[in-house]
Amino acid sequence: MNPTQALHDLGQRLWLDNITRGLLTSGTLSRYIKEFAVTGLTSNPTIFDQAIQNDGFYAAAIREKTEAGKSGEALFFELALEDLTGAADLFRPIHDATGGVDGWVSLEVSPLLADDTAGTVQTAVQLHARAQRPNLFIKIPGTRAGIPAIEEAIFAGVPVNVTLLFSSEHYRAAAEAYMRGIERRLAAGRDAKVASVASIFVSRWDVAIQDKVPQHLRNRLGIAIARRTYKVHCELLASPRWKQLSDSGAEVQRLLWASTGTKDPKAPDTLYVDALAAPNSINTMPEKTLLAFAEHGQVKGVLSPDGGDAEEILAAFVQEGVTEAELASRLQREGTAAFARSWNDLLDRIASKAGNRKSADQHNQRQAPLG
Repeated sequence: MNPTQALHDLGQRLWLDNITRGLLTSGTLSRYIKEFAVTGLTSNPTIFDQAIQNDGFYAAAIREKTEAGKSGEALFFELALEDLTGAADLFRPIHDATGGVDGWVSLEVSPLLADDTAGTVQTAVQLHARAQRPNLFIKIPGTRAGIPAIEEAIFAGVPVNVTLLFSSEHYRAAAEAYMRGIERRLAAGRDAKVASVASIFVSRWDVAIQDKVPQHLRNRLGIAIARRTYKVHCELLASPRWKQLSDSGAEVQRLLWASTGTKDPKAPDTLYVDALAAPNSINTMPEKTLLAFAEHGQVKGVLSPDGGDAEEILAAFVQEGVTEAELASRLQREGTAAFARSWNDLLDRIASKAGNRKSADQHNQRQAPLG
């Protein structure tokens, strides 16, 4: 059996962490759906920046929109919504067949809003309304300002993919924001069914400390963090608070493993997919990782609800001076800043392709990258 189908049969969903216009027009995404059991798709500013840089399908569309008076963020979101609504339509049969559980695509709000709760909520509501697709998640970062924005977006009925989560505590904050949003909906007499996923970034942990720990601990921190987070997730689903929400019609906010491409060339290229199989969860992976897993991946059992050996491994990292809370905060700050840089690069690239370098320069003067 194809390893991707085996993972699907176990109950974990495989999503593609990529979007380009070429993936849609060439039929490649449709093929991945049929051959590799891909049931969803995620995107972020870096992915779109690379797509517009390397995919020639965008040049004509950018010129057309520029001639129509569009520029900057407005032009980008038109491009992104065209791509993601096209992808959403490909996944719509899956979405309908699973009662809205699967078949999702994700679009991120501007990373420059990372410290702006009100702006994030306003943009999330507007983008979801513009898409007019029931299977479009709006990605909101689980930052200090993002957590209340998640609650407000859920209360407003906007499906949310919480991004840039790095630890079990980050996850808990996102899960509680989701539950508060649902509780407020119930109190207001609204439907409890608003979908959400919580995206835990895995491989960046190992990149951050790979030269600072002994060889036997290399490429083990991200998986241990994921196992600890899975334990917290299972405990939350067993709590009386969640049971009451579930009985009222709320859906589980599934865990989504993100950043699951292997960064260490000496490690197996399917390391994080092999190790993080779990029912009712999601693994979103780069195209290269998807193809590698389809070819030679292995489902090596499933995650244990009690976290397995996570605490033992994390204790070994503490002995090496690695502190989860401190490093998680740093990784979230760095991730936010990286997406902000990609966002500015993206808008600059669009302006350049439109022959409007002046507009790009003006944009960069207005919006400095987050540090």
